[in-house]
Amino acid sequence: MDDKGEFHSYRKKRVSNAKLRFRRFCAVILILFLVWWFNNYTLKINHVELVSGKITNPLRIAVISDCHFTKHGISAKKILNKVEKSKPDIVFMLGDMYTRNSSWDIIEIAIELTQSIIDDGYPVYFVTGDHDTDEEYIKAIAETGANVMNYNSEKISVNGNNIQIFGIDNVYYSPTFDLKTVFTPDENYYNILLAHIPNYEKFSDFGADLTVCADTHGGMVQLPFGLGCLIDSSTMEWFPEIFGNNTVYDKGLFDYPNGTMFITSGIGVSPVPVRFNNRPEIAVIDIEPE
Repeated sequence: MDDKGEFHSYRKKRVSNAKLRFRRFCAVILILFLVWWFNNYTLKINHVELVSGKITNPLRIAVISDCHFTKHGISAKKILNKVEKSKPDIVFMLGDMYTRNSSWDIIEIAIELTQSIIDDGYPVYFVTGDHDTDEEYIKAIAETGANVMNYNSEKISVNGNNIQIFGIDNVYYSPTFDLKTVFTPDENYYNILLAHIPNYEKFSDFGADLTVCADTHGGMVQLPFGLGCLIDSSTMEWFPEIFGNNTVYDKGLFDYPNGTMFITSGIGVSPVPVRFNNRPEIAVIDIEPE
């Protein structure tokens, strides 16, 4: 082969190598995008099981929280489909359904979702978070037929079980915060406290059989192999379950004397979509007779 032919062969090889590198680069970007999308914009049902001597028949609760609705995030229709699939006896909505300063058309997504759940025949008990505090919004939620539990309590019968539900709308807790000055659990009822922001010490002192909370978004990023969250948002400590000494109340079940606190990681991706190993969830809590 002459020199000219050898030159063309070398150039073709260089072009082929460049194309191969570009394709590999595109493949890596595509994989990273799919991993990011899966972790931030696909919705799962997280099944949780408890037992109680106060429960006579199986009780199923669906928990929805921290949707932080946008026009392009997880849709209300997908959330409704998951609720319908889980067939709960009762639905708890724990606030931050939209992000502060959202336009009314975004706020209406939360209202319409609540109305759809009510229309499907599921009773809804609702507390606000630190974002969704607009008075017109709260009024509209109440008009759907949902029970707005901001510092209210109610005794009900669900599937033959005597349930007492308490709800609070505290955004921040003062040093003197004490639920016992407002509510009294009934020992003959299964007592459930709904609160947007977790406060383990105070809720443990109150002693509801089950406390259901949200707000944390599950720490957003959870490390693999059960090593906990990347950063504790309450203390801003990195790798808190590896290097820290305190329990991190980010997601899941936390026992206290005579009761349990459950924290859902919620649905939304506020303030930015950086969830990892912590997909958006609707929690389904099954409480069985002891």
